[in-house]
Amino acid sequence: MQRQGSVGGSAVNRIRVTGGVLLVAHLALVAWLMLRPLDVPWVMPANLRPLAGIRADLARGWPGAARPLGEGLALLAPLGVLLPMANGRLAVSRLASLFRTAAAGALISLGIALLQTGVPGRVVDVDSLLLNTVGVALAHLAVVPAGRAWLRRRVECEPRAAGTLTVQDDLPQGRTPTIPRVGIAP
Repeated sequence: MQRQGSVGGSAVNRIRVTGGVLLVAHLALVAWLMLRPLDVPWVMPANLRPLAGIRADLARGWPGAARPLGEGLALLAPLGVLLPMANGRLAVSRLASLFRTAAAGALISLGIALLQTGVPGRVVDVDSLLLNTVGVALAHLAVVPAGRAWLRRRVECEPRAAGTLTVQDDLPQGRTPTIPRVGIAP
């Protein structure tokens, strides 16, 4: 029996498992890339002013700004697809899904930034947090709504196995609980 609120189907379960595995693999890769010590002779000071680093990159011109801005957007962008994929819900509000995914991406980016404070050669950059969050949100907007619509159509066309329940089915409620009558003491 499936949870209430989720659409049953083997395709959804396969996607959920695949999403979970890919999510763990991506986070392991990000941790390896961002939490390795760097052997550098000097380190820039931490950037705690929002958009200061982005403005400095843009001041160098578009060819010079494209790489650091693209890296910031692309680092956690797969989370915009992998987090909803690992969750496996098909019947969910688009806005709520976007908000949850962007918030999770921001928290993961913040966690990475906080862990970088103890790594030699790495410094905190608030702009990387902003770019990572925007990358997660953009990836979510580009892929997830169309992917969920495709999966809903696929699950509706798929013949259901005996014993599986979908959102449209009534879930068995069982017996109504009864309370034995107890007399009230004087």
